[in-house]
Amino acid sequence: VQLQASGGGLVQPGGSLRLSCTASGFIFSDYAMNWARQAPGKRLEWVSGITSGRGIPAYADSVKGRFTISRDNAKNTLYLQMSKLNAEDTAVYTCGIPHLAKRGQGTQVTVSS
Repeated sequence: VQLQASGGGLVQPGGSLRLSCTASGFIFSDYAMNWARQAPGKRLEWVSGITSGRGIPAYADSVKGRFTISRDNAKNTLYLQMSKLNAEDTAVYTCGIPHLAKRGQGTQVTVSS
């Protein structure tokens, strides 16, 4: 099982980024997926999840209305569209498979002017 996140970078407050997570080694469409983040000195924080099948999303209160999770099962890829970013969103973002307790390599998001 491999998960590789990409798309992070430096963005100004109020800006947007789209993260991608490319999956391999398992049947992507069969599994719920999620995004989590970890800021320096802080615990891992669940950000958003999406079910298998109908792809029903869920969001942490801190990102609700600003972030959108989606998946493309044909491409084995999970996405996180982030908008209205602020400094509190600065963190390493990772994608994961909750039922397998598996997380992948992260991508750094830095929100700064």
